[in-house]
Amino acid sequence: MDILITGLLLGGTYALIAMGLNLQYGIARIMNLANGEMLVAGGFAAFWFWTAGQISPLLTIFLVAPVAFVANWLIYRIMLRPLVKRAKSRGQLEVDSILATFGLAFVSVGLMLAVFGGDYFSYSHLARPVHILGDTYALNRLTAFLAAVVICGALYLWLNLSRPGVSIRAIAVSPESARLVGIDVPKLAAIAFALGGAVTATGGALISMFFTLDASTGVLFTLKALVIVIMGGVGDVRGTIVAALLLGIMETFVASAIDPGLTLAAAYLLFVLILLFRPQGLFGRRGT
Repeated sequence: MDILITGLLLGGTYALIAMGLNLQYGIARIMNLANGEMLVAGGFAAFWFWTAGQISPLLTIFLVAPVAFVANWLIYRIMLRPLVKRAKSRGQLEVDSILATFGLAFVSVGLMLAVFGGDYFSYSHLARPVHILGDTYALNRLTAFLAAVVICGALYLWLNLSRPGVSIRAIAVSPESARLVGIDVPKLAAIAFALGGAVTATGGALISMFFTLDASTGVLFTLKALVIVIMGGVGDVRGTIVAALLLGIMETFVASAIDPGLTLAAAYLLFVLILLFRPQGLFGRRGT
């Protein structure tokens, strides 16, 4: 039971991290390799507000999210929209966006090194024990999990029940058909990309309560988010959540029962198995 609960807490955090990339890649069709750097930037912001004024990360996210939204909207409009316009196929767009955001990741790391330095940073917030079913867990991890549940649930409901959300899902399925029914594809793609960045930065602010970060750790989160998105099915919010929870449980089991050093290897083994036997993702349909 301890492994299951710990895995669910970790998986909930992973879901929030991967949700941002799912919006950017699955809907805006941008393979954003700088996604992890946005997460680290959100963590840096939470760390700075906490050390400077003892402002809780739970309050910081209400500043981090809109700033990250605007920053990602500008990145899309200025740097990525020209790539979308000139791409003759989705494959070409993926290649171009990978190269562009790969460079953006290095620029982001350089800026964070210049502003914050190269040291690791961490702080203690809500690091109190909580007893659940006879076992002890950290309150900050439980808080991050609950926040992830609220955010992921709100996104799922918004994408499935609201008119703008359904329009964004239509873009993910077929941008060409969406244009035929009057949907402003460029506008909503920019919003999806910006929203993805805001969710990622929010996740960074939340996990900074218990993760040690530095300017160069973003690539690890980008790779993990990519694994989850592809496992769950590109553009599928439900699949992303389930894949994240499965990955969290599996990593916790491997770390507890086998060897903590094998958790990353186990994650990529699961990724390879998904690619081999269900390349469309957990909830995807063959041929899509």
